[in-house]
Amino acid sequence: MQTYPLSSISVEEAARLQFKVIDCITKTFSGREILNRGDLGVVPGLNKPLTTKKAERVIADLFDGEACILVRGAGSGAIRLGLHTILKPTEKILVHKAPVYSTTATSLEMLYISTVEADYNDPDDIRRVIKENNDIKGALIQYTRQKPDDRYDMAQVIKTIKECIDIPILTDDNYAAMKVNQIGIQCGADLSCFSSFKLLGPEGIGIIVGKACYIEKLVKESYSGGTQVQGHEALDVLHGLTYAPVALAIQAQVNEVCVKRLNAGEIPKVKQAFLANAQSKVLLVEFYENIAEKVLREAEKLGAAPNPVGAESKYELVPMFYRVSGTFRSTDPTLESRMIRINPMRSGADTIMHIIKEAVERVI
Repeated sequence: MQTYPLSSISVEEAARLQFKVIDCITKTFSGREILNRGDLGVVPGLNKPLTTKKAERVIADLFDGEACILVRGAGSGAIRLGLHTILKPTEKILVHKAPVYSTTATSLEMLYISTVEADYNDPDDIRRVIKENNDIKGALIQYTRQKPDDRYDMAQVIKTIKECIDIPILTDDNYAAMKVNQIGIQCGADLSCFSSFKLLGPEGIGIIVGKACYIEKLVKESYSGGTQVQGHEALDVLHGLTYAPVALAIQAQVNEVCVKRLNAGEIPKVKQAFLANAQSKVLLVEFYENIAEKVLREAEKLGAAPNPVGAESKYELVPMFYRVSGTFRSTDPTLESRMIRINPMRSGADTIMHIIKEAVERVI
């Protein structure tokens, strides 16, 4: 199987990104403010906590965006509101010719937005589809892979679309933000949407960053005090963004070490190992025999997490050993019986190799 995982930033690049987060914070907050837990409610004139407003400014600056808004509903909520602000009901949106992520599909249905498919791996197909559908009003691009053979470059897809038609482009940056050199808006998109929970932040808070004209519409609509992200939550978003880059870069580094060791034959029962974005960047391990389900049961007894919480949330410390994704299963149903996926989380390569080895030995 050939996969095309996204290129992760190095630990050194991640450290520079961490430093940029702090630099942006110092330019917006006073030292006393950042050591507090923030304010609550709707401040007159802002209609949101002052701390939240400042945190949004920090995030906008961090990702070179005009504006930012923190919203309820995590990454899915951010995408839903992003779609709402760039499109009207019944309008058409361009999507990749692949299974749409389930919560995104629900959002499109809720908003009565119809989809037009193009193969993002093929720029000529994008041009053809846009030419044949000149009533397309927006585009959605998922940064991470939707199919095992996806290999498109985010910047190239955005460039191709913008050359054909002047429409707003929204990118789903979940599992990519703070792992890659540039998120969607830094590649030319209009809005980037992702979850703070996947970046060591608080539960349920989504991030939308990009063009001010679209974000200002959401700000005006979010006038209720109950819809506001409170000051202490906004600070927790910044705390997560500070520590996420280096942690995620180390995680990517561990993945690469494990692939090399497994493919060098360190565990004889392993046929091959490779990296893939499904959705997060994970280690896929294929066995010669159909022992995947039994290995997963034994791995949990050996300390591996059996399922995700927020898929790379602050709660996930031990490595996760899990079944292959639905996308991969639909590509080849037999993979479920002989392949597993592993996310290192905060663990090292030795821990992962030990768990695989002992789990296999127990099964055999």
